[in-house]
Amino acid sequence: MKKVYYLKTCSTCVRILKDLNLPSEFVLQDIKTEAITVSQLEEMKALAGSYEALFSKRSKLYKEMDLKNQKLEERDYKQYILEHYTFLSRPVVIIDDKIFVGNSKPVVEAAKATIH
Repeated sequence: MKKVYYLKTCSTCVRILKDLNLPSEFVLQDIKTEAITVSQLEEMKALAGSYEALFSKRSKLYKEMDLKNQKLEERDYKQYILEHYTFLSRPVVIIDDKIFVGNSKPVVEAAKATIH
């Protein structure tokens, strides 16, 4: 499977997608217009190792809900990601059995090296 979960309204995601220069076999899913399903999230978790690894602690809602001062467990991370797309660290690039989560330079470079 070759898939990217992203937000088309996020300038960082758009810039990264352009930088990755994805081949046509990649499927793009805008998580704002097409919500992540439970099975998709479970698939991502299997590759990433935990829901926390997929969770964005930079989300505006994370700060607004004061989640940093709460003890969150795996089921909480899963629930928040399913409830609101902004809790998913983006973009998430899946290439067969590899997953690249987030927009840090090393993650993007590793994804690019795997793609090309």
